Amino acid sequence: MATIHRGASIVPTKTEIVTAWMPQQRWYHGKGHVPQLRRVGGFRFEDPEGEVGCETLLLADEAVSPAVVYQVPLTYRAAPLEGAEHALLGTMEHSVLGTRWVYDAPHDPVYVAQLVATILSAGVSDDAQASVGSSARATGSSTGHVAGSVSSSTVLTGEQSNTSVICRMTAAGGGPGEPIIVKVFRTLQDGENPDVVVQSALTSEGSDRVPMAIGHLAGAWDSPEDGAAQHGHLAFAQEFIPGVEDAWRVALVAAAGGTDFTARARDLGVVTAQIHADLAHALGTHPVTPEAREAVAASMRQRYAAAVALVPELASHAADVDRVVASVGAAAWPALQRIHGDYHLGQVLDVSERGWVALDFEGEPLRPLAERVRPDLTARDVAGMLRSFDYAAGSVALSDAAVDATAWAADCRAAFLEGYASVAGPADADATTLVRALELDKALYEVVYEARNRPSWLPIPLGAVERLITEEGTP
Repeated sequence: MATIHRGASIVPTKTEIVTAWMPQQRWYHGKGHVPQLRRVGGFRFEDPEGEVGCETLLLADEAVSPAVVYQVPLTYRAAPLEGAEHALLGTMEHSVLGTRWVYDAPHDPVYVAQLVATILSAGVSDDAQASVGSSARATGSSTGHVAGSVSSSTVLTGEQSNTSVICRMTAAGGGPGEPIIVKVFRTLQDGENPDVVVQSALTSEGSDRVPMAIGHLAGAWDSPEDGAAQHGHLAFAQEFIPGVEDAWRVALVAAAGGTDFTARARDLGVVTAQIHADLAHALGTHPVTPEAREAVAASMRQRYAAAVALVPELASHAADVDRVVASVGAAAWPALQRIHGDYHLGQVLDVSERGWVALDFEGEPLRPLAERVRPDLTARDVAGMLRSFDYAAGSVALSDAAVDATAWAADCRAAFLEGYASVAGPADADATTLVRALELDKALYEVVYEARNRPSWLPIPLGAVERLITEEGTP
């Protein structure tokens, strides 16, 4: 057990040093705010060498409403960690230990080794013995597919909502093991993370269409609102597949060159239907309720209202959108089930001798967790991938106006649907209605995103909205 120096003074405090650092992190949602942090939980890992302090802080940011809970793992060192300057939060003076260098822990090999060891051994963390907030321990859970220890680790760059660490492994009997990747969830919500639940369920089904789930870390913290105990996943370990490209990059090259991509698109449709079938078997299906129907209709209306607020000319399509929403209400629905929820070409890897492999089953990251774990229509995933083919063609046109990949995208969309139907069965009129309506819903979501982030890309989703509400595009 690590020594906790009770009564020791620290300048600046842990919360102060995190407050100054957090606004620069891509996963921080309160852009434009100064964080107002309060500890609601935390735990420690033991360094076998007794040199490095490994503490995870679970902090509620009350600068926004409702408050957001963040996971901030830190390591404390008596000397700088070589090569980790980019991960340094700063230094603080400890009245007993002296100067301590404070690091973002996923960049520190000591923290990563103990995190992975806790997951693989289904172990338990140390408690933080703190006087404020929950001191509940974190617990590991393993699928039993991997054993060994971390030999080195590297943090992936560019992520916006989580921090993923590639871990090179030493097998339990010595020698190199297969690498794994551990995703540390930065934003926490009460409940089970769908990425963990869905991917673990597919692994239990024996599916090789997703990276193999290896295990996870779960924990608890105090609710920022009423102090009640909340629980959720903190990290997820899975198979790492090196040296691959995602389907988005592969498709872009094909679209730009006018290369036939229909065979690959058809295979992707087959894989998508197989994933849906495995999820239905593993996690069950749910009957359609009036509440579920109204939730989808309300979401579509909200998407449209948000799009009109940013692109006012879309207001002229109110009657068309109402007609599409009504068509969803009148259609016969299949049973609801767990789905991917944010399915597009960037969520699929092209793996040599294995084919397409889907990943990141978290759903739309900005939606509340309660919505992301809700059983949904498989047509939402189908619609998302159809939009992605359209986006690939649009992206090519933006970079080179002389290239028209419209026909390429149409062929890919048709091939994808053909592949999906070869497993799921032919689509009837109601299924077609749902896919088209959810395509429009996704296009409206894209309008909002592009208007806020990449206005030059707006023509892509706006063109889709026009197509989907014309007489030809309407079911």
